[in-house]
Amino acid sequence: MKKTVKSQPKLKIRTGDLVKVIAGDAKGTQGKVLAVDIARNRATVEGANMVSKHTKPNAKNPNGGIVKMEAPINISNLKLVDPKSGKLTRVGRKLVDGKLVRYAKISGEVIK
Repeated sequence: MKKTVKSQPKLKIRTGDLVKVIAGDAKGTQGKVLAVDIARNRATVEGANMVSKHTKPNAKNPNGGIVKMEAPINISNLKLVDPKSGKLTRVGRKLVDGKLVRYAKISGEVIK
């Protein structure tokens, strides 16, 4: 019997993209994507979904204490900011010079 491996869907958001949070406690927060977890369908956004983490004393932080840090957000709660107009946009993919590139649906601008 042959095992089938589920392939991961292609995500519309990548590290370095400028996104806005459209749902949840951090709604309205805009920031750069720091990391994307494809397996869990989540992304960490700069300045959004801040949580308090209790840390033990270590070499970097000799006193320990409570550190504020970003927690991952589900990708469905994020929307890309159009590089041209600054509005929220959906992401499409098209073939340009034999390469598949992402583009903003609202302006047609290719996303780096």
